Amino acid sequence: MYWLVLVISGVLEAVWATALGRSEGFTRLAPSAVFVVALVGSMAGLAYAMRGLPLGTAYAVWVGIGAVLTVAYAMVTGEESTSVIKVLLLAGIIGCVVGLKVIH
Repeated sequence: MYWLVLVISGVLEAVWATALGRSEGFTRLAPSAVFVVALVGSMAGLAYAMRGLPLGTAYAVWVGIGAVLTVAYAMVTGEESTSVIKVLLLAGIIGCVVGLKVIH
């Protein structure tokens, strides 16, 4: 259960990071509201997951999932360039996250 909650909170990290960028300094209401809700959910999920997982592992997985999804979303929407190197590096992060789960 801790791992499932951690993955969901990692997804919410990508949501709040993207919403933060779209909020234009908290001047747009909808993205600002999404940011707050996703941030609270993400942090609550991370805190819960840390009850049963080591701090370093939980944080690394949370950040890795959030970072990969944030960059992937930006590449899909055209806000960020896509390259083979970038995709391979993101795959490396995914591999590290999976590795942390496997050795846990």
